[in-house]
This record gives sequence, C-alpha cells and structure tokens, in this order.
Amino acid sequence: MTVLDFDLSDPDFWAKPMEAREEAFDRLRSRENPVFFAEMEIAYAPQGPGYYALVKHADILEASRNPEVFCSGDGGATNIPDMPAEFAEYFGSMINMDDPRHARLRRIVSRAFTPKMIKQFEADVEAAAGAIVDDLLDKGSGCDFVTEVAARLPLKIICDMMGIPERDYQYVFDRSNMILGGFDPEYTGDDVNQVAERLLTAGMELQQLVQDLAAQRADQPTNDLTSSLVNANIDGEKLTMQELGSFFILLVVAGNETTRNAISYGLRLLTRNPGQRALWLEDIDGRAPGAVEEIVRLASPVNFMRRKVTRDFEMNGHLYRQGEKAVLFYWAANRDAAVFDDPYRFDIGRHPNPHVGYGGPGPHFCLGAHLARREITVMFRELLRRVPGIEAGKPDRLHSMFINGIKHMECTF
Repeated sequence: MTVLDFDLSDPDFWAKPMEAREEAFDRLRSRENPVFFAEMEIAYAPQGPGYYALVKHADILEASRNPEVFCSGDGGATNIPDMPAEFAEYFGSMINMDDPRHARLRRIVSRAFTPKMIKQFEADVEAAAGAIVDDLLDKGSGCDFVTEVAARLPLKIICDMMGIPERDYQYVFDRSNMILGGFDPEYTGDDVNQVAERLLTAGMELQQLVQDLAAQRADQPTNDLTSSLVNANIDGEKLTMQELGSFFILLVVAGNETTRNAISYGLRLLTRNPGQRALWLEDIDGRAPGAVEEIVRLASPVNFMRRKVTRDFEMNGHLYRQGEKAVLFYWAANRDAAVFDDPYRFDIGRHPNPHVGYGGPGPHFCLGAHLARREITVMFRELLRRVPGIEAGKPDRLHSMFINGIKHMECTF
C-alpha cells in the first residue's frame, strides 16, 4: 500500500474536486517508479492482490504496444477486480479479450467503422445535430446541456446504426447509465450490495433488446448494422447471439457515454477559455480538427483500462512480475508535462497532440474513434454557428473511477 495521503482505490477520492485529482496525479507522475495500490473490497468480487498505477505517457504507450505482456482478457480490462464469470455473458465483449479471439471479433465488426463507412453516416449526424439545436433554441436558456444536447446525438446515431427504434432510446440511455454509474447513487442506488444485481439486470435487458432485433433481421434484413452483423460471414466466421449482445452493450455504452462526456466537457472548456472560443469562431471548420483533439485530450472520458502481466517484463526501468496488475490511467497520461507543454492549458491549436483519449496504440485502440470525432465536430459546428455565445454552468460530475463523466450541466445563451 502506498504511503501517500490519498488512495486511488477509495471511491471518495473520485468525488473530490478536480483540482485534488490533478494534484494527486502530478505527484504520482513525479515519482521515478509506479506506485502500487491495494484493491478496494467490493461485495460481488474477491479482493485482488493490488495494482500498479501507470500515469506516465511513456508507460501507457509501451504497455499498449505490448498486449501479449499486458493482457486484457484475464479478468477483464474495464474493472480493476477480476469480475465474476456471470458478468462475462453481458460485459465480455472484445474490449475484455486478447488475440486471437479479440482479433476475430474486431475483424467482423470493424468494417462498420472505417472512415469510408462513417462518411455514409455524415448526413444523418448533421441532420440529428441540427434538430438537437432546434430543440435547444425552443427550450431556451437554462436547460440541462447534458441531457438535452450532449447525450442525444451519440445515443441517436448508435441506435439508428443498429436499427433500434426511437421509442427505445430512453430505455437504452437509462441502462447504459446504470452500467457506467460507478459509485453514483443517482444511477446505482444507495445500497452497494445491490450494485451487482443492477449491473447484471441492465446488461441482460440490453442484450435481450438487440437479440430480439437480431432474430427479426436474420429473417428480414434491412440496411442497419444489426442486419450486417447477424448475417456477416467473413472468412467463414459469424457472431454468436451472445457475442452480438455483448458487442451491442459495448457499442451503446462506449459510443454513447464517452462522446456525450467529450461534448459536455467541450462546452465547459470553451466557457472557461473565451479566447479559444473566439479563435475557433474565426474559422469553425478549419480549426475543428485541432479543437476536437484537444477536447478529447482534456476530457479523457475513460479514466483507465486495466491489464494483467503475463510474464516478467521490464518497462522504463521497473520490473513487472507475472500475474501483477497494471492500470493505465489515460486521464493522467494526457496531462503529462513530459509530452504536453503546459498540459492543463486548453489550446485548440496544440500540435502535435499525441493524446491517448481513445486508448493507447495497439489492438485495443478505440474502434469508434472516427465516429466520435465526427459527432463532436458536427455538434460544435452547429452550436458555434447558431448559438455562438452558449456557456456552461457548474458541472454535476459523475462519481466514478472508470468514467470521467458529467451527469448534468446547465447551459445559458
């Protein structure tokens, strides 16, 4: 256990003001070797042996480039404890796998997320963003930017891609909030002993939703992604119904929650940095690529992924032993002064900007990065053109170790 006066495994640490988190990770990055933390005790998983917190950009790059050493599949990547077997049925998608099984699944689903395919959705994204801003203007100043703007675009695009009807949008939204609710009682309730049951129920309900749809598409295919996946046969390989269900959960949770939070943090950053807003307004389209990358760097919607060491391995002067856990804190790496000049400054012209907001290099780099960039770009283009003075109020942050989220945030214009 570390002798520092904070503990990354303590849920209360993640409820502290952002300045306290920044100071803690600055102190961790200043140390020569990674710090080892004990794991938190939770009701639905055995307490593990502890983990090294990787907070330096260089460490996260090297661990990501060596997936055969820092593996994702032994106990899962999205939780620090090794999750019970029953969780794998719903949350065992490719993000929690290693090759060759990971490569097989990614090969089947990746064709829907190439830049060429995303280009086909461009008109849909633009139309959806335009309708969302129409509704924002109708509702008027003072509404919740997260629920009325930031959350709506990625939710609609993902559901439309899969062929989920509009009547089920809220159903999907509520259950994705439950799955990524962390320690937040707004989503997971006050009784920590019921968290596992709530997670499993939400996973089961989302899986059932897409499996019912897939059964229809198997007999009556349309042009949606569910039809493509259920009927895909790539080199003789097809998704099982369980794999399809787990992939859908990954897609709606990752594709909805992360982009929503990037858009929410983006407005907060523009509000606190009026000079950067003015700069972007001078050339909305031309400066959008740099602005979006800088928003993702500072938002870092996914705080971490976990890896387990498969063999003794020396990395950047430290020896990691077989069976040890390493947690890759992307949020911290994106503020590493060794890589980013004045790392806490919001600079839409920052170049280069080698952030790890979509994960590190290697086989687990975010499959939906192209789509996320497009959605953030289009949403801010619409906002800056039509509501250029929109500002964010104080964010109500999600109490979570895994997701750097904003639950609610008033906007004024």
